[in-house]
Amino acid sequence: MTTGSRGPPASKMRQWPDDGDTRNKGFCAHCGGPEQSRDHNPSKIFLDDPLPDNLPVASSCQACNAGFSDDEEYVACLMECAIAGHVEPARLARASVAKTLSSNQRLRREILAARREEDGTVVWDPNAERLKRIAIKLARGLVDFELNEPQLHAPDGVGIVPLILMSDDARRIFEGEPGGFALWPELGSRAFHRVLLGREDDFVNGWIVVQQDRFRYRVSQEDGMRVRMVLREYLALEVGWL
Repeated sequence: MTTGSRGPPASKMRQWPDDGDTRNKGFCAHCGGPEQSRDHNPSKIFLDDPLPDNLPVASSCQACNAGFSDDEEYVACLMECAIAGHVEPARLARASVAKTLSSNQRLRREILAARREEDGTVVWDPNAERLKRIAIKLARGLVDFELNEPQLHAPDGVGIVPLILMSDDARRIFEGEPGGFALWPELGSRAFHRVLLGREDDFVNGWIVVQQDRFRYRVSQEDGMRVRMVLREYLALEVGWL
């Protein structure tokens, strides 16, 4: 795992209404349990102050809202350490991650254990299951937020790879052609409003940028439901349902 390139400039998060089918609302987007809270997607640990207005949120039960916190913390800290090449809090770029690693020695040891050197090159062997859980969690939240079509069943595919390790062809496919949605989204959903009433500045090269160099995503219905995300302009995640 190594660093990726800078992403597109940030766009302002627009507040679109969700007037989609009410039968797809009122329950947790992650497990189908009772709606007890609203869960940020992405979690604030992936972003920096000042936070953008109108952050994407999904319906959540209290257990799911709290249950992903440790994994999200792990992924956010892992990425920052992988970008820096070390696990020294004082030398990390993001102050929030440095603070977390300074106070959480268990987490620091876990991330340090994932680091090794091979022929003079730093290599990271992250916990794949933790990465996968967060990829699915984020994807479910964004499908709920944008399309009002919760996906409670297991995805048919999950891909996670640093951008820098992608081939040129794979990167072109992942980034895709500029645009919004291959198919018209559900009537009344936020994605529908973006397509019907949106402006070009809703999208940057086809992506919605939550915060510059921190998080961007793209939700589409090409070949099923597909969510592509980039964390820290470093880690590419793709989750799909057929």
